[in-house]
Amino acid sequence: MNNCPGRQFSIFLNSVKGSLSSPIHGNSGRRNWNWHPIPVPHRTIPEARGQDLDFINVAHSHLVHSDWDKLNALSADLTAFTVKHILLKIQKDHVLSLEFFNWVRTKNLSSHSLETHSILLHILTKNWKFKSAETVLRSILESASLDLHAKFFEAILCSYRICDSSSRVFDSLFKTYAHMKKFRNATDTFHRMKDYGFLPTVESCNAYMSSLLDLHRVDIALSFFKEMQRCRISPNVYTLNMVMCAFCKLGKLEKAVDMFREMETVGIIPTVASYNTLIVGHCDKGLLGLAMKLKNSMGKHGLQPNVITFNTLIHGFCKEGKLNEANKVFSQMKALNVCPTRVTYNTLINAYSQVGDSGMGNRLYEEMLTNGIKPDVLTYNAVILGLCKGGKTKKAAYLVKELDRENLVPNASTFSALIRGQCVRRNSDSAYQLYKSMIRCGFHPNELTLNMLIVTLCKNGDFDGAVQLLGEMLDRSMLPDSGTLSELWNGLSQSGNDQLTKILCSKLEAKDLMLENFDKYRTNSLRPENGNEVFIQIL
Repeated sequence: MNNCPGRQFSIFLNSVKGSLSSPIHGNSGRRNWNWHPIPVPHRTIPEARGQDLDFINVAHSHLVHSDWDKLNALSADLTAFTVKHILLKIQKDHVLSLEFFNWVRTKNLSSHSLETHSILLHILTKNWKFKSAETVLRSILESASLDLHAKFFEAILCSYRICDSSSRVFDSLFKTYAHMKKFRNATDTFHRMKDYGFLPTVESCNAYMSSLLDLHRVDIALSFFKEMQRCRISPNVYTLNMVMCAFCKLGKLEKAVDMFREMETVGIIPTVASYNTLIVGHCDKGLLGLAMKLKNSMGKHGLQPNVITFNTLIHGFCKEGKLNEANKVFSQMKALNVCPTRVTYNTLINAYSQVGDSGMGNRLYEEMLTNGIKPDVLTYNAVILGLCKGGKTKKAAYLVKELDRENLVPNASTFSALIRGQCVRRNSDSAYQLYKSMIRCGFHPNELTLNMLIVTLCKNGDFDGAVQLLGEMLDRSMLPDSGTLSELWNGLSQSGNDQLTKILCSKLEAKDLMLENFDKYRTNSLRPENGNEVFIQIL
């Protein structure tokens, strides 16, 4: 028997030859490639005799007559052997089989074994009850030891012929591993299935690829697609959409486009998701003109762009700073009666706020409310940022209160926007108090916020606060930019505060910052008139 419990994910990467450009459609026939499966073993279970046989017959009679009270009286005497035989006697009734299985689990859990689980799985999958089968599988696989997985496959295999089962039982095991993101076990199951002449369905293969993409294992997903081709498992449109998505994630847009074209040549009709995948890929590369052409070509397949299509394009234009084009797409969206979502509005409001157009941001915010779309903390942060960039701190404060009324919790971006607003108005005391509140709430500002706050403190002559904040910044392994250091040094030079200058330089030296002419200024007691070059270079 070909046991292979040690197979790794990398088996796809190492063992599969050939190119992804090979024909998409395989053939479900397996005779035309070199594959010699191992015969499924013929296994039997010992016949029940004597007291065991009497017990099984009595329990079976109670079970088919739904006499659970009498069954309860027998529960203490159940064994894995008797449970197996009872399940085999009632296997044509999948409902009763599952009911009995669950009853045993509550009354005498020790009576269950890998064999009883396997028999129930055969019963359920023969009757196409895959959700119930996955529930049973999860109950045993979620906390399973490493060696149990191999033993479980063996148990299913050995009871296969006894239950007159089908390949669906192995397919269900493979798909459950995929849904549980147990990729090592899924990979091993896939190869062991092949060893015995079974292949998973394309739907189960899709589940495996989808789980891989969810965890950003793009390389494994593409290699698995190669293996599907080699095994002649014909992909469907969902498979190919995921392959295109994988290529786009790797930045291989041309390969994704080639796959899209090949879909059409083999008669697989693209879906809206197919187009959206390519549109995302083009937008990520800034190819917005081609992305728009893709959107406009959807009609030839009788498709209409959906909210994801428009949100992707709007985000792409906003990312490139092309707000007029983003607004045109937004207008097209509404003209086609595709309802904008919170994501749509958040994207646009944030884009306008970033360029300081708080007026347009507010209009979009009001439109959002009028359309019955509930803002989230990202919405409020975007509107607050736009107001704060324009120094409209009172309006921003009102929105913070509104955020609180909506039971939304401010986050680091909220505080950073408010600090920016106070800095724009040169209210360094208020900005510093917001900074302290931010720290108390467990958030930490980024380098941009800290640099802005230090500069504002300097402009207001609070060099003690600026040097203290710079020290906190350095303690968090964050480096001030050259403009901040220049502002701080010039202020200290003009104030003639040699002691504070020494403190500053010692903080910088302690963090191994290379300061041009530092030794010169240290030996000269850091005279301010020599200080303009101290912060020229920080590595």
